[in-house]
Amino acid sequence: MGISLYIKEIGRGARGAKPLDRAQARDLFGQVLDGTVTDLEIGAFCLAMRIKGETPEELAGFLDATHARLNRFPATRQPLVVLPSYNGARRLPVLTPLLALLLAREGLPVLVHGAATESTRVLASSVLAGLGVPALTAIRSIDDGEVVFAPTELLSPGLKRLLDVRRVVGLRNSGHSVVKLMQPTAGECVVIGSYTHPEYAKSMAATFELMGMTALLSRGLEGESAADPRRTAQVDGFVHGKHVALQEQQPGTQSEVPGLPKEIDIESTVGYTRRVLSGETPVPDAIALQVAQIVQLARLALQTRPQETETQ
Repeated sequence: MGISLYIKEIGRGARGAKPLDRAQARDLFGQVLDGTVTDLEIGAFCLAMRIKGETPEELAGFLDATHARLNRFPATRQPLVVLPSYNGARRLPVLTPLLALLLAREGLPVLVHGAATESTRVLASSVLAGLGVPALTAIRSIDDGEVVFAPTELLSPGLKRLLDVRRVVGLRNSGHSVVKLMQPTAGECVVIGSYTHPEYAKSMAATFELMGMTALLSRGLEGESAADPRRTAQVDGFVHGKHVALQEQQPGTQSEVPGLPKEIDIESTVGYTRRVLSGETPVPDAIALQVAQIVQLARLALQTRPQETETQ
């Protein structure tokens, strides 16, 4: 039937727009992912939601539609740590690969997923490739202590098409919100959510609670999953939707992080990551704390796992 009726509701501007309920949002987003609507309708949807902003109920519906169509990874023995990586480095080296490899050292399986949404930034996928972790070409099992990288199109071609709308419209859309929240596995996982603007923290937290997810939420480094090594940010945890306070924000910013290169290119970032992993350069305190927090959430997720998940 198309999505014109939904656009009519959400496209009346910031004050006049009406929120969709979860079922409506699921139907709308499912049609977008399936490619059954016109390019004009997709553009209208993207701009309308950009102006209105997504409610937690709408994000939950978008996630319902995404999960129903997602090519998910098999369940892992330990909870799978999911690191969305869609921003890359702009001023500081991208540290998501370092975070992933440090978590793997703790025995956790780690999935980094992402796509190039800006051509001018250094991507985590490029750094991972330089560290011997190439992009997957097919869904497969992930071992404990292993890091893999999955391009978005491997998980959902429809979602990748939606992300690519940014190249035409010039603005982020609801697809960029969904990729930071989705659970691309059939089993337990810990989603590492990050935000750059404080208003997104509230909607993401409410969505984690509504979806009953296990997740870590903090202000990331330039929108990436890894913590900013210069600051002590507020960190909130969620275990099957229940909030766990992990860290309070502390004032101040370090002017320099020991060993962190000033260059952000692939070669410099690969070299720095290797030096940290070898012990030649110290792990930034904020990253070390983040690793410990994620390990804590993974353990709590197993200890409090719902009975229906255990018997699947």
